[in-house]
Amino acid sequence: MKRILTISLIGLTVALFPPRMEAQVWTLEQAVAFALEKSPDSRIANHRIRSAEATVRQAKSGLYPRVDLRASYMQTNTPMMAFGAILNQGVFDFGLDFNDPGRVDNLNLTGLVGYNIYSGGKRSAGQDAADAGLRASELDSQSVRDQLAYEVVNAYFNIIKAREVVASTETAVAAFEENLKVAKLKFEAGTFLKTEVLNLEVQLAQTRENHLGFSHQRDLAERVFLNLLGLDSGQGVTLAPDDQTIDLLRPPPSVDLSTHPDLLSMKARTEAAEAQVRMAKGDRMPIVNAFGSYQLDHGWRLDGTGDSWMAGVSVDFNIFDGAMTREKIHEAEARHAVTLEGLRKMTLGIDLQVEQAKLALAQTIQRLEVTKKVIEQAEESAVLSRARFEQGVILSSDLINIETSLTRARMRRAIAIADERVAVAQLRRALGLQQFPNPSSI
Repeated sequence: MKRILTISLIGLTVALFPPRMEAQVWTLEQAVAFALEKSPDSRIANHRIRSAEATVRQAKSGLYPRVDLRASYMQTNTPMMAFGAILNQGVFDFGLDFNDPGRVDNLNLTGLVGYNIYSGGKRSAGQDAADAGLRASELDSQSVRDQLAYEVVNAYFNIIKAREVVASTETAVAAFEENLKVAKLKFEAGTFLKTEVLNLEVQLAQTRENHLGFSHQRDLAERVFLNLLGLDSGQGVTLAPDDQTIDLLRPPPSVDLSTHPDLLSMKARTEAAEAQVRMAKGDRMPIVNAFGSYQLDHGWRLDGTGDSWMAGVSVDFNIFDGAMTREKIHEAEARHAVTLEGLRKMTLGIDLQVEQAKLALAQTIQRLEVTKKVIEQAEESAVLSRARFEQGVILSSDLINIETSLTRARMRRAIAIADERVAVAQLRRALGLQQFPNPSSI
């Protein structure tokens, strides 16, 4: 009894005060690996691959003979059916009244085997189309995973940018609060006008309002990040403070589109469309099938049993079908032409995306250099201006402009650093490259 009570108390304690789980600390590489494994988009792509694999197996089923087993039992007094059952059971009697054979029952067991000898190339073309479809599905899956990885990278750095902006506005709020204290002391001492104090109070209120808005943007960025990972948006997001995996995200050494999954997928689709043209043309050719069957019949009313077999070859040749085969061929050829133009359009589009990504990366690198110099100048100017403000040399409006410039410089610097990493990821995505070739699992 005491043991049961102890267990119950432990269970109640765990229910009321669950153990606190240690929060996941995300590195960029871990976030990408987690999304590729757990995200719904990645799992949907895997299901599509399995569907394409099933289609391939269906196409290959034509290589094997088809075997069917049939069983039926019937009773009848219909003269034609009754006479046939009597013959099959081997109990024919010349005294039988053909017009009224009476009530007859029959149990029929039949085994059938069929095999396609020749189908005008439709079978091999169907297999080629299915194989090409499977390759396209696998490449589409890789493309989906690459896009997902890029979106995770983008969301990761959006969090960093949002947090840096929030930190910059927090620093600005603290600076204006300190400047306001100085202004109030100067006003009480009679060396400052009331308007100077009011200007700083208004600017402090505006900065706090901006801080609130940026905080909301940070929360939204975290929700987007969790959504991409397939996690509950109510969880917190903890990023690694010194994420070494960010440095693994490097620009590719050269531009090579030969392994781009989108292009290879479209090429596989053109191959599938070409195979479908061959399938349509196969309807103009004869179809040759071999077949065989074994049949066992038994009846209890006449107590008869008989068996029989049949084997042969059939040839079907379409002489005229109202031009249906011709139009099917035209339809398949038009679809093949569409895929060829789609491949050309995709090639041009990817070339454009690569050039845009290269230009964007070059621009972010230049922004890094510019913002580095700007923030150094803004910080030095702010230090000097605060000292001059304390001495009463400059007005509050001048100090507000300088503090605002410093805050903007810090924001632009933080955004430029994150944008440079995102631009690298965007270039890798445009080239069809994985962000991390072998992402480590968490």
